[in-house]
Amino acid sequence: MVTKKEKKSVRQYCMTSLQSELGKFQDFGTKTQVFSKEFGEAEVPYFVNEFWTSKQRAAHSVHEVSYRACFKPQLPRFFIDRLTKPGDRVYDPFMGRGTTLVEAALLDRIPFGCDVNPLSKLLCGPRMNPPELDDVERRLDEIPKTPAGSVRGDLLAFYHPETLAQISALREYLLRRTSDGEIDHIDDWIRMVATNRLTGHSSGFFSVYTLPPNQAVSIDSQLRINEKRQQTPPLRDVAAIILKKTRTLLAKMAPLVDGCLWERGKAVRLITSQADQTKEIRGGTIQLVVTSPPFLDVVNYKQDNWLRCWFNDIDPEAVEIWHFKKPEEWQAAMGRVLKELRRVLRPGGFVAFEVGEVRNRSVLLEDLVVPAGQKAGLVPEAVLINDQKFTKTSNCWGVDNLKKGTNTNRIVLFSRPT
Repeated sequence: MVTKKEKKSVRQYCMTSLQSELGKFQDFGTKTQVFSKEFGEAEVPYFVNEFWTSKQRAAHSVHEVSYRACFKPQLPRFFIDRLTKPGDRVYDPFMGRGTTLVEAALLDRIPFGCDVNPLSKLLCGPRMNPPELDDVERRLDEIPKTPAGSVRGDLLAFYHPETLAQISALREYLLRRTSDGEIDHIDDWIRMVATNRLTGHSSGFFSVYTLPPNQAVSIDSQLRINEKRQQTPPLRDVAAIILKKTRTLLAKMAPLVDGCLWERGKAVRLITSQADQTKEIRGGTIQLVVTSPPFLDVVNYKQDNWLRCWFNDIDPEAVEIWHFKKPEEWQAAMGRVLKELRRVLRPGGFVAFEVGEVRNRSVLLEDLVVPAGQKAGLVPEAVLINDQKFTKTSNCWGVDNLKKGTNTNRIVLFSRPT
């Protein structure tokens, strides 16, 4: 049995080792800038550098599912590599598209995730149990191409009539299979890919040119786009697009057939709930949390996902997405989340809480998160600022410079006391 003193020693060793590495880090040709800032009686070290690559394509192909405000896979990998071992549980309470969970599974950790948006489970779950390409192709051949019921005529702002018929038929098929309890992992995969291909700005999507694929404009806005660009929706082959995207997502899968993703994907735990209410997770069982919460008045998930919700028969008005405008409201909600994270963490476990960029270059979100974490009983160990445009002019860092705002990831690293 590991004693409390031994657990504390392990936590201290992990943090001492990590802080030493951060201070000496120069994998991308620059030296880390180090300073500290006081939060009450705690003096928290800051580390500024490019700690992981800005090249999205350096990650595994299975991550390439669009979702607004998601972080790059290199971010969770950085902390998973250093603060966990194979078999540990890694958790994201705002899982979004599931970046942390997929990366955890790829690294032989057990993935746990939570999100109040039911779309998250639909986007993440299938990549925990990916099908074979041939199985997807055979299933697509079996799915009707024309709907039995009516179609939404207003969606012709986005789609060619025949494309809309294919989408409507696929939607009917998936909803029927779900209702009958017959849906399987191949159907789940097709639903995930189709949800991801509904709208976009290239021939790789079902729609005519529209805004980027991580959001959907309103029908009126799309009509204005069509008029401005003098465009009409072209005919798209829905099954061919799904198969092409599947081929891309599975591009790096062959070496993993007997590997971690399949094995750890069996143990995945996905919860649809608010992040401060996760009674399904037993206390003291999570080694590492890596997450990015909704920021202040930045992203409106209901508005962005209305078309995805339609396709999956989800009522967006019934999904209580957090959307805060006042710093004190956001801080209070994060305090509740951090309190719940302390409960589920193992003694000596860690939280990497990514708070993104500065709001209007005036509010430093770590200034709100660190006190909230302290109040929840967590220990602030460090703040990492991953500056992906690190230049010589970035070397003049200090507390005053932070007030100007940067194009960075900003991660507050907490630990749970033993």
